[in-house]
Amino acid sequence: MGKVLAVCISEKKGTQKKNVGSARFVEDWGIQGDAHAGKWHRQVSLLSHEKVEAFRARGAVVDDGAFGENLVVEGYDFKTLPIGTKFRCGDVELELTQVGKECHSHCEIYKVMGDCIMPREGVFTRVLHGGTISVGDELTMVEEG
Repeated sequence: MGKVLAVCISEKKGTQKKNVGSARFVEDWGIQGDAHAGKWHRQVSLLSHEKVEAFRARGAVVDDGAFGENLVVEGYDFKTLPIGTKFRCGDVELELTQVGKECHSHCEIYKVMGDCIMPREGVFTRVLHGGTISVGDELTMVEEG
């Protein structure tokens, strides 16, 4: 079981997301108001809080959403889970569709630190059922892919 520590969105692609505390997740779309929402397989991105903390321990000064992640969750090592894994958080159901991503142009974090964890630690999901997710909510794995 995991705990949601941040719910982040950005209005434009290519910008850092900011923690808004709570957001509406729309079935087969993503997060209402987030630039990365749409009818594709990368509607919502998740990042493990433990991986962010390990990166901060190396001297990085990063806020929640700095890597472009929508949800920061404590208690899961997302990259170890298979495609098809399903999660539930309240009414929201998410399905893991992609682990990691290719980084085409290095972000500001990479330019400062020489590294960025999102390409290897971040995962992407699509919204199977909508609802609201807020900081403090529990995220549970309901089916491993």
